[in-house]
Amino acid sequence: MKTITMSLIAIALLATIPAIAEDKISIKRKLKGNMTEEYLILPEATKTIGGMFTEGVFYGRLRSNSFYWEWEKETWDKATKKGNLNNKNMGMGGSMIFKSAYYNGIAFTAGYYGSINPDGFRVDVDEVGGSKAGKDTFSRYNVKKTGTYDGGMHILGQAYLEYKNKMFNLMAGRQLFESVFTSSNDTKMIPNTFDGGVATVKIAQETKLRVAYFGNQKLRDHTSIHDVITFKDSAGDSWNNNDDAPVHQGLSYANFKKAGEDTDHDLIIADINTKIVKNLNATLSLLSVPDVVKDVVVETLYTMPILKEWSITPSIRYYLQMDDGAGKVAGYTNLTGNVATGYVDSVKTSIDSSLLNAKIDLNMPNEKGLFRIGYSKVEDKADILAPWRGFPTGGYTRAMGQYNWYANTKTFMGYAEYKFTSSFNGSVGYAVQDFDDKKVNAPTDSNVWHIDLGYKFNPVFYSKVRVGLISEDPANSGKNDNSYKEYRLEFNYLF
Repeated sequence: MKTITMSLIAIALLATIPAIAEDKISIKRKLKGNMTEEYLILPEATKTIGGMFTEGVFYGRLRSNSFYWEWEKETWDKATKKGNLNNKNMGMGGSMIFKSAYYNGIAFTAGYYGSINPDGFRVDVDEVGGSKAGKDTFSRYNVKKTGTYDGGMHILGQAYLEYKNKMFNLMAGRQLFESVFTSSNDTKMIPNTFDGGVATVKIAQETKLRVAYFGNQKLRDHTSIHDVITFKDSAGDSWNNNDDAPVHQGLSYANFKKAGEDTDHDLIIADINTKIVKNLNATLSLLSVPDVVKDVVVETLYTMPILKEWSITPSIRYYLQMDDGAGKVAGYTNLTGNVATGYVDSVKTSIDSSLLNAKIDLNMPNEKGLFRIGYSKVEDKADILAPWRGFPTGGYTRAMGQYNWYANTKTFMGYAEYKFTSSFNGSVGYAVQDFDDKKVNAPTDSNVWHIDLGYKFNPVFYSKVRVGLISEDPANSGKNDNSYKEYRLEFNYLF
């Protein structure tokens, strides 16, 4: 609770900004429920090259994120630096993004992002490995290498050129990319970004095709780019390559080398979305990391009006994962990089697997809120690879901070959200996660509550509280009980 108190004191500094009448506030962006940005004002066309700069638009964001994590049983060993550590972290900083005006369809975007960590509101330098959700407010690799938090993180988070006309849009450089596989996941201080190119083409009415090629990724707690799939670097440092929480640790630098495979990989994504059929939203998505994995995802959402202005939306997402060399590299391991005890024999040579998601939403009139029942089931083969922050069960059964796509995992979720007023909204979710008890290195069965409360002081000043209550039940598996409570507090000021 000290974390929340200190966060309130820190954000009070933002509140000292002179009050502005709402009718005089320039509302250039708004935040979605997941705290990512939606642009309301964008630059227009200009007739001169100089106008690209003078008629461009700056977007500023001040933000504060605080985290407190309390284990049911703290087991941290100060000598080995391993175990469960009660931890707190805080990041303060923000971003400044410039979007130029379009000259003959050409424009550019550049965005700075920064985060610093106030003293007294972070774990000790030698305990950064015990940080959980709050680790994304700083770089563990940098702190370990320098022995200090000083300097924080300061990066060029977006830097791309763009060309567009009525039919298509081209973007090349460092950028955000939202898809079923990838996400900016901008819930901390710095978003998840990719280096490469994206082409979007309108191929028919209400139908568009996207193709993306990325050579590098930069996760939220990194200040430099890294590979899209390889865990650990040539020195064996797990924090200097793709160390996303659900990364497949069996796909390590050493294992790729041992198998005679390249350690530098590309990420190729294509999707086609159509809304040509009334009330139907359908998407076919393809992914390839050549010589590692191929994915095909089909998702459909169909909205049916009922009663007076109410509606229901049944949805299905089917996720097919096909081995393209990863099985040979990872061997008989699961996502943790440990021996896949309890998994089927095919996992010794292949990561073939699949995942089925299904849900039904009951939607209130005027987008006031919704009720949801969701279900997901992973095939009893390999775990699902998803280290790009696009969660395979997201929007269906994924609860706050959970990774429920291990093999033979079933999850049920009930969820509700409601807008109490134009300024105050909330949501609550309850998930029952049934992991396979026979899989020694898979998580323990658990029940998860997560509660979100959001309040807007005015159209550009947002706050959000998140609470996660995770109760694990190892009774039938003999696994460790890693129950915990997590608290988050976030403030955002847009200008």
